[in-house]
Parts: sequence; C-alpha cells; structure tokens
Amino acid sequence: MTIKAIGIVANAEKDKAPQYTLLLKEWLAGQGMTVLLEEDIARKVGERKGVLCDNMAAKVDLIIVLGGDGTMLRVARAASQYFIPIVGINMGGFGYLTEINLNEMYGALEMIFKGNYQTEQRMMLDVTINGGRIQPEKGIVLNDVVINRGNLSRIVELETAVNGRYLATFKADGLIVSTPTGSTAYSLSAGGPIVFPEQDAIIINPICPHTLTNRPVVLPESTVVEVILRTKERGATLTLDGQVSFTLKSGDKITIQKSHYVTNLISSPHRDYVEILRSKLGWGGLPSGMTKG
Repeated sequence: MTIKAIGIVANAEKDKAPQYTLLLKEWLAGQGMTVLLEEDIARKVGERKGVLCDNMAAKVDLIIVLGGDGTMLRVARAASQYFIPIVGINMGGFGYLTEINLNEMYGALEMIFKGNYQTEQRMMLDVTINGGRIQPEKGIVLNDVVINRGNLSRIVELETAVNGRYLATFKADGLIVSTPTGSTAYSLSAGGPIVFPEQDAIIINPICPHTLTNRPVVLPESTVVEVILRTKERGATLTLDGQVSFTLKSGDKITIQKSHYVTNLISSPHRDYVEILRSKLGWGGLPSGMTKG
C-alpha cells in the first residue's frame, strides 16, 4: 500500500496533544506526505481547515491517532466503512489499542512507510434497536454494547436469545455484549474472560447478576444475539463503546451480530499482544531463561 495522505486525530483535551500534533505534522510533511487534521485538534493548534472525523477516512491512506483507547474507538466507528489502517500512539493513558509509545512514534512510522508492518483485522459488531421508533436505531462498535439500569434503583430484566433460541432472562444491573477486542475493557472488570483478538467471537457477560449461576458465555462469531428489555420502569440505557447512548423502554429489542466491517489496526513493531497484555495487567516480567516470542 502506498501512503501519500495521512489524517491525524488527537485527543484535544490532553495537554501535550497540540504540541505533538504540530511536531508530527511537520515531520510528516518533511516525508512528502499530505496531512489532514481532525477539526477538534485543528482548532486547538490554530488551523482553520480541519476535517470531520466521519469524513477523514474517505480522504486519506492512513489515520494516526494521538490519545488513548477512547479516541481509537471513536475513530474506528467513524472509519468503519473504509478499509483504512489506523495506528495508535499512546499519550500516556492505560491503552490496549494505542500500542505505540510516544518515544517510538517516528521510528515506528518510518517502518510503516517502508511497508514493514502488520495489520490486525479486529471484529466489530452491528447493533440495531427496534421498538416504537419510526426507524430502528443502528450503530457499530469495536469494543462492546452495554445495556444497564441507568438511573433505575432496581435491577433490570433482559430476555436474551441466541440464533432465535431462548437463552435466559438475566436479572442484573445490566448486560455486556463484547468483541474479543472489548474483552479487556468493561467486560474484564465485570469478571469476563480475556479472548485474544485473533479469535472472532461474541461474549455475553451479565453485570452483577441476581442469580450467581449466570456466568459469562463465549459464542461463535456467527451468532445473532437478541435482547429484549422486560423492565417496565423507565431509565435503562444502551451504550455503544461507552460513548454513544440511547434510552430504552420496556419491549425494546436490541439485535447484535458480527459486522461485515472490521477495524484495520496496525500492530506495534516493537511488541506483540502477549507482551501488551502482560504489561497492561501487571503480570510481571519474563521468567529466567525465557525470551520474547
């Protein structure tokens, strides 16, 4: 793949984001690249011609994200209809998706421009909300779909089916339906399993279930999950990747299935997923005599 045009999306709220954005833009221009800035960070650095994140993927060959996983998730959804590779530069937070550290940025990009890189096609989920709406609400996620009790003081009842077959009615604080990428996010905090991103699968994980025998379930990638809210009180919510929210009402049905689209992530040339997992979770260093794979 020939890279000529590059988009930069940065978390404009981070203190050093404007500084590193300008440095990176200048360096990329010196490499002969056309550089587009997402509108939020463009305003932050005093440039008038920023590009909406939703429009950027159609204009560039590569998107560089300066920030954390939240920024990566936003870009992944915006670029989902395009097979544009995304590379994440960690701005100091706890990130699984932003694999490259700031001090590795230029060296990693030089390797990418030479074609010395690997990409991972991360599974995404399509989400449809059917109810009394004129048109069903639709969305796409890289991490997870979360249904929770919102401002309700009691647990919610979520009737759940897989491939049209009744599974259970979860009485819980909520339900997480995640991808393998999302298995290290909210689902992990709720006691769910870690699933390597190479393994396409769908994880169902109840949040604080009333019945302790309700446990996380890992389903095949071909599964269609249907969840119907049976709680009559108002206040339950649905959240996509922790960033886009909808208010639910009793009888609303949420359908979740593997998307035709993927997020095309460029892997760090300096470490693999096993090392990232080990370091992020604080599992310690390598035993004596063992080397990195």
